[in-house]
Amino acid sequence: MPTHKRYEFSVQVETAFLAEQSDVEQNRYAFAYTVTVTNVGTVAAQLISRHWVITDAHDDVNEVRGLGVVGEQPLLKPGEQFQYTSGSVIATPSGTMQGTYYLTAEDGTQFEAAIAQFELTMPRVLH
Repeated sequence: MPTHKRYEFSVQVETAFLAEQSDVEQNRYAFAYTVTVTNVGTVAAQLISRHWVITDAHDDVNEVRGLGVVGEQPLLKPGEQFQYTSGSVIATPSGTMQGTYYLTAEDGTQFEAAIAQFELTMPRVLH
């Protein structure tokens, strides 16, 4: 009985506000995000490129497209994961990011992995 091929990656994101790289007076709010990409399918695949949609609280949108992630195009076998940290700067204390990874399986099949929207939020500071 042939096994059904599954092309599926899961994406988890954690964020952090970078106070030392931010400048509130200049409307510069820096965030780090750590992404864990896991091949939950049954076929090895390589992350080829990415597309991010970054939106600040004024609904200003910045789209970022590029090859790989942090200069790499990781090849993940079923069950393997790849983790990296990158960053984004927006003009407001809060915003959102979401996107898509574009992958190619070892058999040549191309597919996408959605990156669900997540929040970029400066923590409230008590004086």
